[in-house]
Order: sequence, then C-alpha cells, then structure tokens
Amino acid sequence: MNKAPSLTLLELKVRLVLIEFLLMEEMLTAEDLKVLHNFFVMSLQESLNKFRQQQEKCQSTLTSIANRGSRASHSHKPTPTSTSFAPSKAPVPVKFSNDTERLQHINAIRKSPVGAQIKRVIDLLLEARELPFTRQALTPEQINEACYVDIMGNKAVFDSLRNNHKVNYDGRYFSYKSKHDLKGKDQLLSLIRKFPEGLAVVDVKDAYISVMEDLQTLKAAGQVWLLANNDSQEDIVYPNDPKATIKVDDDLKQLFRGIELPRDMVDIEKELQKNGMKPATNTAKRRAMAQVHGVPSKPKPKKKSGINKRTKLTNAHLPELFQNLNVPDS
Repeated sequence: MNKAPSLTLLELKVRLVLIEFLLMEEMLTAEDLKVLHNFFVMSLQESLNKFRQQQEKCQSTLTSIANRGSRASHSHKPTPTSTSFAPSKAPVPVKFSNDTERLQHINAIRKSPVGAQIKRVIDLLLEARELPFTRQALTPEQINEACYVDIMGNKAVFDSLRNNHKVNYDGRYFSYKSKHDLKGKDQLLSLIRKFPEGLAVVDVKDAYISVMEDLQTLKAAGQVWLLANNDSQEDIVYPNDPKATIKVDDDLKQLFRGIELPRDMVDIEKELQKNGMKPATNTAKRRAMAQVHGVPSKPKPKKKSGINKRTKLTNAHLPELFQNLNVPDS
C-alpha cells in the first residue's frame, strides 16, 4: 500500500467538500469511495502520529530544561548584589479542600451563639489598640474580614455589640472602651488614691497597653501596695498614703483585738522571723551575754540637796523669790 501524502487540516476540509459535491452529482462509484476512505484514514493517522511526536519532543525539552536548572541551583550559589532582585515565589494554588474548610469555619462562627461572636469581636478590638494604623477602631467590614463575624448581617449581634459596656460605637467605627479612661502612670496613681479601701486590678488592667508594668513600677517605688485576695484570686491595689482614712469593719477590729501576743520577747522575735521579718532586737543573745558576764548593777541616783545656810543666794534684792523656801535656823 502506497503511503498517503501528508495533508494539512485545511486541505482535508477542502477535499471533503469536493467529495460531497461529487456524491451529490453521482459521479463517484463504490470503488472510488473505498479508495477515498482509505486515503483519508491514512492521512488522519499520519497527522495524529506527527502530533504525538511533537508532544513527546516538547515534554523531553521541558524535562531537560528543568534538570539543568536544578543542577545549576545546587552547584552554584547565587551571589547577592546591590542591583539584583530575589525571584518572586510562585503563588501556591488554593486547593478546593482548603477553601472548603475555610468556608465551613466561617459558617460555624456565624452560626455560633451571639455571646461567642461578641467575645470574638471584643478580643479583636482589644488587640486593635496595639496597631496604630487602625486608629484603635474598626469598621464592620474590617471586623468581618478579620474574625468572620458579620455584624451588619446579624441584627442580634449588632444590637448586643452596640449596647455592650466594653464597646464604643460612633455610627461608623467600633472601638474598645475600658472601664477607666487612663492615659498613663500619673492618671493611674490618681485613680488608685481615690480608692483607699482598695481597687481591683481587673478594673484597670485593660485601660492601656502598659498598665501592668506601671503598676509594678508604682509598687517598686513604694507609692502603692499590691496584694492578692485569697477569696477571689484577684489582685487588689491600695494607695500607700498615711493620710488616707480607711474604714475598717467591726469584724476585722474584733479579730485584730482578739489576737493574743506572746508575753516573752523571744517568742515575739521568733514569730517575726517566721513571717519573713527581721526583728530589731535579739533578746536571746542579750540574755546569754548577761549570764556570762553578769548584769552590771545600776548606779543609785544622787539625792538632790536642799537649800541651807551655806547656800549662796543670788538675786537677794528680790525677796519675793524666796518666800516659799524653808531655811533652817542657826
């Protein structure tokens, strides 16, 4: 069988049109149709083979280029220059599975209770205070993009957030609102001095970013007392002001008065040491030295002598000064 000549796709289409015309005019016999069929089959098979060869050649070329690039990257380390730029990394394609997980996460947040969504927004607003470019306030669109809470699409969330005592809403922006509006250490100290009976640290710890560091600074400077409440497990800060008048409950007064102190100074000193305080005296050492060296006897006080005849009086010209003096007779 003779090999069919190589034909392009356009030539095949032209010949097909010509054959259709000949068929319509009934100018082709059955033998002619058989020959034409074989011819077209061979032409299509040859075109298909050429296409496959081109594909294999392209794949081989791409593989060799990739291998050369890999060997070059391992053998030669790039030398950084002032004018060179690092090649940008190709963006990682988003897989359908990852996008599905993200959508499921968003859907779970928006179907969660209103209180849970409010907490997510308040935590976000609290963190936003540390970012200067946010102006410490966020729009509903920014909140939705950051924590997936759709404020404008959920009326219950919007109303609860707008009326929350920790949130400030000016009609456009949401921002965090602390219980006490403080701007620094001086205002913090002034506030503490207004509460001589103690101020809960939880009420001021969100006033500004470095408030806890300022509390420790005031404590180290001796300007405040920072104590822990055993019942509530919360710290209480007190002003260290001797002029402050503190109201004490009667129960506490009775408890203080009912504590019996040791009668011996040695026992008192031991209690002080047990509580981490150094006593100013050392009674045990003083008593031990007294037993070894003996206690020196105290000198008897001298008796004051009265006025007698031998006493030389001055200011004799003022007799009224000596009216009450009993001078013995001679």
